[in-house]
Amino acid sequence: MSDSSTLPPARLRPEADLARDALSAPVLARAARLARWAGPDTRVDAGGGLVEEQLPVAAEQLGLSGDDAAAYASEAWRIAVDTGLVEITDEEAGTVAAGEDLALLTGGSPQDVLGIWLTALEAVLADASVPDLDDLVDAMAEGGEVDLSSLDWDPDAESEFLDGVLGNLYLLTVGEDGPGDAPVPLPALAASVIVPSDMSEPSNEVLEQVSDAMMRLDDQFRLLEPVGLVEYQPVDEALMADADEEPAAPVDEADVTRYGMVRLTPLGLYGLRARLLDAGFEAPAVGDLADKGADALLDGTASFPPAAAHAETERWLAGRSPLDAARELLAAARGLDAGAPLRRLRCQQALSLVGAEAEPALRDVLDDAELGGLARVWLTEHGARDVPAPSQDMVFWLTIDTVAAQLAAEGNSEELRALVEDLARQHSGFFDTVWRVEHPATPDVLEAMGRLHPDKRVAKEARKAAFKARSQQGG
Repeated sequence: MSDSSTLPPARLRPEADLARDALSAPVLARAARLARWAGPDTRVDAGGGLVEEQLPVAAEQLGLSGDDAAAYASEAWRIAVDTGLVEITDEEAGTVAAGEDLALLTGGSPQDVLGIWLTALEAVLADASVPDLDDLVDAMAEGGEVDLSSLDWDPDAESEFLDGVLGNLYLLTVGEDGPGDAPVPLPALAASVIVPSDMSEPSNEVLEQVSDAMMRLDDQFRLLEPVGLVEYQPVDEALMADADEEPAAPVDEADVTRYGMVRLTPLGLYGLRARLLDAGFEAPAVGDLADKGADALLDGTASFPPAAAHAETERWLAGRSPLDAARELLAAARGLDAGAPLRRLRCQQALSLVGAEAEPALRDVLDDAELGGLARVWLTEHGARDVPAPSQDMVFWLTIDTVAAQLAAEGNSEELRALVEDLARQHSGFFDTVWRVEHPATPDVLEAMGRLHPDKRVAKEARKAAFKARSQQGG
């Protein structure tokens, strides 16, 4: 995933809803509870962590018990310090006080709450990239010093691996061809960052790498669920048992959910998008263009998948009257630059969502060389009367413009191939006429038709027409 590419737009929930989700996430909720509990008698060590004798009391405040209670309390305290909910007032004395940001959890804006949650998320992500503490303890027990090479741990590589997995989970969530809100099988997610895209059948070595990655991710997603990033169904413990052990209960070998299932939460979608933006990615969200001009809407949605473009356009239209919206869209659709055909296609799609009140705007452009064709289409589809028939020149100009827009939007798709075949079949002498159309995209469109048409004779006619069009335009 290149940071220069534009990602599909995310559909985010309102920030007020996301802030409520953040406050209820166990990691932040526990940190806030400890921040409110801390007082003059609270003491921290040189690293800012609670002194050992206070951990049982902190765990009790959190309602925790069992062997891991102190560890969970220690983690919650560290998050409270990292997020500014607690401030160390005297390092030598080890005293603390409530941080300025603690009041923001109840009295701040949703953006304030989400900003604190994002800081907590970064701390948890850093923890998720650290190897198992048991390995660290074993390494220290042997010689008193930690040899990172003995742990087979590269901090940068581990962080990059987790970022890659989360990036792919983000793409699967926002992409129209992905599962969306549905959970993703852990093996598929692990394979997405391990198996090379050009490998048709993974080798045994690659499959072993995928299996190892699944186990790493199982540990990491268990850590990331309490911060509210994901909903996670862990790997079935029976799969990790020794081969000679009898399972505790009958298992369904075909049940893919046994291998782990993960879903990005709405809060997690917000968090990953924020991280992607910080990393320099173009990560739009539906609604970003609602208060922008029509030119920004048509250019911005040019690369959007159809459903996302539809949703963004509906948001934009909601803030304008149908007539004003139509006039603004038509004005922005003009132009002879390379992006103009796709702008006009997006304009036509936007106008299909506008009611009959927009009719005067469409009638105003009936004689416009660039917009007259699409205006006639709109008026006819809306049952308007006395719509003048287009001239042949306008029909052919609109044809070139439409194919150019489809090329820009979809490339050499099956739908475009079918359109090319229909055009050549329905218009006798099509290529004898169309090369004369004074549209900047005429040569490129005809060359594309030559590539796409399955009939060799027709394809040859298209290429000849493209040569004539290019010569006519001085190319």
